[in-house]
Amino acid sequence: MIIEPSKAASSVKEYYFSKKLKEINEIRNSGIDIINLGIGSPDLPPPRVVIDTLKKFSSDNSNHSYQSYRGIYELREAFSYWYKKYFNVNINPENEVLPVMGSKIGVMYVSKAFLNVDDEVLIPNPSYPTYLSVTEIVGAKPILYDLKKENNFYPDFNELRKKDLSKVKIMWINYPNMPTGQKATKHFFEELISFGKENNILICNDNPYNFILNEDYLSILSIKGAFDTAIELNSLSKSHNMAGWRVGAVFGNKNYLKFIQKIQSNMISGMFLPIQQAAISALKIENSWYENLNFEYKKRQKIVWEILELLNCKFDKETGGMFVWAEIPNNFGSSYQFSDYLLKKYRIFISPGSIFGSQGRKYIRISLCSKREVFLEVLFNIKQK
Repeated sequence: MIIEPSKAASSVKEYYFSKKLKEINEIRNSGIDIINLGIGSPDLPPPRVVIDTLKKFSSDNSNHSYQSYRGIYELREAFSYWYKKYFNVNINPENEVLPVMGSKIGVMYVSKAFLNVDDEVLIPNPSYPTYLSVTEIVGAKPILYDLKKENNFYPDFNELRKKDLSKVKIMWINYPNMPTGQKATKHFFEELISFGKENNILICNDNPYNFILNEDYLSILSIKGAFDTAIELNSLSKSHNMAGWRVGAVFGNKNYLKFIQKIQSNMISGMFLPIQQAAISALKIENSWYENLNFEYKKRQKIVWEILELLNCKFDKETGGMFVWAEIPNNFGSSYQFSDYLLKKYRIFISPGSIFGSQGRKYIRISLCSKREVFLEVLFNIKQK
């Protein structure tokens, strides 16, 4: 007997990187070494104080019980401190910040909190694949909008206004952008807030890359009127090298967060207390932490630029985030073709831009999450061949 899966399980595909890692491992098991430059998982450790704090609180036998669904007050207070210090946004720790176990699950909570079957969602193309898959899982209808080079990878508001937006409830945005690396501007965020109010749409900014190769810290919540129509997700995965710790938060109007909290309270039993305490120490780290982190990323980035120049790819040196987004040579028809060519000829895996949407068809994305020695090895191998 076979039980039929749900429509959600049938409609979504396995996450691309989940499948690709299996393929790469199979190639490695056959004796061929592959250098993976595709996955955006930080290879550097968190701040030492974070690890020490985790050890300290983990050794206390009283800290292993269930925790509050909303996170301890001290963690919410630390998130509020972080937002005030770097974004100049006043966040009430009592009801305007909700800790979640990573912003990826936050995308699900937000979607479950606001979307009904057949509601519509504006999703950027290209973008983080989770926006699309979660929308499909909850039964809502994705409406893709293009991010094009000629428009600096921003939404075209004139084109959006030509669409029937009457059923749209959520618009996902992600700046600094993944995969393009485009940074936001205050003027752009002001346009977004006006657009959200004009069309009664909840603008959801996913903001995990603000501290990576970006000195102009900017939250959409710093814009006048943003709390009326916008929320923001953030996490410590990239900013503090804590991807596996699953620590993030949703920020915004208490009237929006209370619905997200309802969903979360029925799905988890609270974040491990020692992790919350460690996150507090991360949020209070000195600014020198970000400076040193970016010093390393800048060195890696320069080597990646050399690699891309050898591969005849075009790219923008003014972008942020932990990836480099590059146009493939004209003699290759698609990003999949070019990615497969690099895998076969140079034994390197680079993400094809098409996995982020059709607008990525002529692009690739290189992750900066490998040691400089790895990038230098790739550079040397390409020069030899």
